[in-house]
Amino acid sequence: MIWHLIAAICAALAGAGIALILRSLTRKWLPKWIIPAFAGLGMLAYTIHYEYTWFDTKQAQLPAGSLVVASETGDMLWRPWTALFPMPLSYTVLDSANAQIEETSKGRMGRFVLYRFEKHHLMSTVKSAAHQLLCSEKVMFSLNEAGQAKFDTMTKLDINAPLYRAICEPNGLQSSLGN
Repeated sequence: MIWHLIAAICAALAGAGIALILRSLTRKWLPKWIIPAFAGLGMLAYTIHYEYTWFDTKQAQLPAGSLVVASETGDMLWRPWTALFPMPLSYTVLDSANAQIEETSKGRMGRFVLYRFEKHHLMSTVKSAAHQLLCSEKVMFSLNEAGQAKFDTMTKLDINAPLYRAICEPNGLQSSLGN
């Protein structure tokens, strides 16, 4: 978080510097208030840039074997530009390196960990949970600490969902990670 503060201060100084140059080029014809206005615009520009590049930056930092299976964008009332250009808010990653996939008498079944990354202002949070996916029934359950399915968390999956394809299709993880 300290790096974001330093970057915002640098952006403010750069904006104020541009305003000072413009004032001197126009022989002080521009008003003095343009300096703090440009400083504020510099900080706003940095913040907007960070919010829209957060997802790509975090995705590039994921370890090998990680697969993004879902992402969410949204808008916020106090950020009016997000109504036209929704910003990334969260994404879910499959830890495919530790996924356990087996063929059973009831069809293919997978046990894996999903990590959910969420952005709150300049802070990011991560939550993880173990899941079980029954491919023949296209349902997923959260698992408790003992590894038992919590049936109240049942979620139906579409066969075109990236998570379903990665776990349930033959060579699904290999083809998903190869892209």
